Amino acid sequence: MSIDLKQLKYFLAVAEEKSFSRAAERLHISQPPLSQQIMKLESELGVKLFARTTRTFELTVAGKALMAEASELLAKMRMTIDTIRQIDRGEVGRLRVGIVGSAMWGPIPSLLEEFQTKYPRVTWTLHESGPNVQYEALRAKQIDVGFWREPKLSVEELKHDNLRQELCFRENVCVAVNEHNPLASKAHVELIDIADQPMLTLALDKSAFPRYLIQCCVDAGFQPTIFQEASEPQTLLAMVGAGLGVALMPETTSRIGWPGVIFLPIKTDPPSANLYIAYTTQDDAPVVRAFLNILNPAAAE
Repeated sequence: MSIDLKQLKYFLAVAEEKSFSRAAERLHISQPPLSQQIMKLESELGVKLFARTTRTFELTVAGKALMAEASELLAKMRMTIDTIRQIDRGEVGRLRVGIVGSAMWGPIPSLLEEFQTKYPRVTWTLHESGPNVQYEALRAKQIDVGFWREPKLSVEELKHDNLRQELCFRENVCVAVNEHNPLASKAHVELIDIADQPMLTLALDKSAFPRYLIQCCVDAGFQPTIFQEASEPQTLLAMVGAGLGVALMPETTSRIGWPGVIFLPIKTDPPSANLYIAYTTQDDAPVVRAFLNILNPAAAE
């Protein structure tokens, strides 16, 4: 049996118009090919769809049944085609976003809000974790995109794992000090100014970012004295507020009012806290493309 959607479309037009001539006019075709298609459909089905007399033009019982089924089938097909097109445009689906905690104090929340507004039928979830965990999650396709900070990964490493990394937002590091620290009265500091201060840092074994910051201190001429490590940025700031030491933090952390904490910009050659987005190059995921289109106008500002 060979029945195509065009035949069903033609049949519905005739059934609804109760006239071959009006149906042909509606379909913008001549009447002979329309009649031929209906006859072919009846032949394929092995039933009569229309009861024709000199005075009446009615659907048979089989024709009425087909009319109901064909209407539902074509409506479902139109919905399916519309959904497929929406999926191709990234308007339907899910997006799993890996992110380092400190990135949520920057522009990412507003970008997620914009994404949700433009693509309300996309379900997205946040997975807060360090760069190492995100990297493995990307490789295992457990997340779709990941956000992490400096230092950026090498091109060779990314290429080997079919990943791409792009600069998302530029940001510098600042120094978080207790409000009673002598440095707190300064408008800005140099990195060497914290050489004799106890250092509070993110866990050195969880991410390359804190190790990069320690190396920046070494490059500035001193080996910092690490007093405590913590897994979360807010834990570091709580300790700074308690007067336990100083911490090198992304500048966007200063947007939040932390009790007892002053954020000081670094005047000369501040370390970078640039934020990168990474995603796989193996799959052409429309939802990821849509998300990147939201990010690209703001990237590298």
